[in-house]
Amino acid sequence: MSYSLGIDLGTSGVKIVLVTIEGEIVKEVSKIHPIYYPQSGWSEQHPEDWWYSVKEGIKEILTDVESSQVIGIGVSGQMHGLVLIDKQGDPLLPCILWNDQRSYKETEYLNHKIGKNRLIELTGNIAFPGFTAPKILWVQNNHPDLFKKTKYICLPKDYINYKLTGQFFTDVSDASGTLYFDVENRKWSEEMMNILKINEDMLPKVYESYEVVGRTRDLLSQEFNIPIHTPVVAGSGDNAAAAVGASVIEEGTIMISLGTSGVVFTPQSKYRSDHQARLHTFCDGNKQWHTMGVILSAASSLKWWVEEIQEESYDTLLEEAIQSPVGSKGLFFLPYLSGERTPYNDPYAKGTFIGLSHQHSRGDMTRAVLEGITFALNDAFKTAAELGVPINKVRALGGGSKSDLWLQIIADVFGKPVEHCISTGGPALGAALLVLRGGEIKNNDKNFKNTVSVNKVVNPDRKKHQDYQIYYNQFKKLYKHLQKAFKEISTLIQ
Repeated sequence: MSYSLGIDLGTSGVKIVLVTIEGEIVKEVSKIHPIYYPQSGWSEQHPEDWWYSVKEGIKEILTDVESSQVIGIGVSGQMHGLVLIDKQGDPLLPCILWNDQRSYKETEYLNHKIGKNRLIELTGNIAFPGFTAPKILWVQNNHPDLFKKTKYICLPKDYINYKLTGQFFTDVSDASGTLYFDVENRKWSEEMMNILKINEDMLPKVYESYEVVGRTRDLLSQEFNIPIHTPVVAGSGDNAAAAVGASVIEEGTIMISLGTSGVVFTPQSKYRSDHQARLHTFCDGNKQWHTMGVILSAASSLKWWVEEIQEESYDTLLEEAIQSPVGSKGLFFLPYLSGERTPYNDPYAKGTFIGLSHQHSRGDMTRAVLEGITFALNDAFKTAAELGVPINKVRALGGGSKSDLWLQIIADVFGKPVEHCISTGGPALGAALLVLRGGEIKNNDKNFKNTVSVNKVVNPDRKKHQDYQIYYNQFKKLYKHLQKAFKEISTLIQ
């Protein structure tokens, strides 16, 4: 039996899967690592912690596996994080993570001094504090002497690949989230490098996600019980890998991930950027592109309502919500508990119930939460459709997709069939499949398409879809009415 090894470097931990050449997961292991918050709005991790988790996970998952059976390794990971490496190959600073907000001034500089339109022309995107480019400027502005010691600038998963192979490389999907990558032409942007005062020698060489670009170091073979010089593919960013794992790789099917945040992932056979910058435009793991909309509080909004506010079971509250009609009797919930990214890019936005009256029950409020999250996801869905991407069906995954009620609401709001995936491999599975796609086995894209079992298909109700358009249009108006108030409220919070 031959296996590929998929490693996903997440924010809270590492997940590793062992996958057969048919794409079946036979074993998986998870290891956690800490997150540090040294100041308000800061979020950091130590790359050494990641490597320790990866090493321990590999040792555990390969117990009782013959070394000759491992044919390759693929790594996916959290995007946008900044890892600065010195000439000895050691990190100069803790990694500044994707959810770190310290570079807001640098973000304003890029969006307003360089200009959003110019950024979109160069990279397909605008600046966010989460992206890598503003973080580089922040280090230059606050630790100039330290930045002078930088030999390499890389992303989180690229550091793991460096520890595996001794080489610095990245892939097109992860590079797309830096804001110094020309997404349309799949190469580093010379003009953005000039703006950031960096040169290409500081950046990893870029490959397609499935290309074999390195081999494991000799010292690791004995430590991990893997063959000498095991092939390592370039890997991908976490959402691109998740799409591969869910077989969402061709136009017509989109992926919705209902995790802590919510993601609407839309594959594209040709480059299309959103000139209003409501969606991110990135390269994908299959030599194409994708647009991606992100809402910051998806399943976390439901978790907040059920666990923290009601302190009740999910089954009880969801059963009550089933009794509530479409539109929750005119009650709306804006799921902006952490601000919002798509389509507003507004850190001041707040979570809101609006329309409450004596007629509303707890079930109405629970349903309003589900509908509000779905309306927010629909913003990204409709924007993708405006770009001309064909959308025939939706594939849902993540913890929130376990709710039959929520799947039905999504189908009714979007007006498209919703498939629920059984696979739990996520980005780690996608990373393992990239090995099968481009490794020495060379199965082309066969393994991308036949690895996911669909548990159920939820079809939309045509009448409910029509009704939901009325409620969605009202939902869209509420943010515009409240936008100024949200910012004013933020000044009152100490």
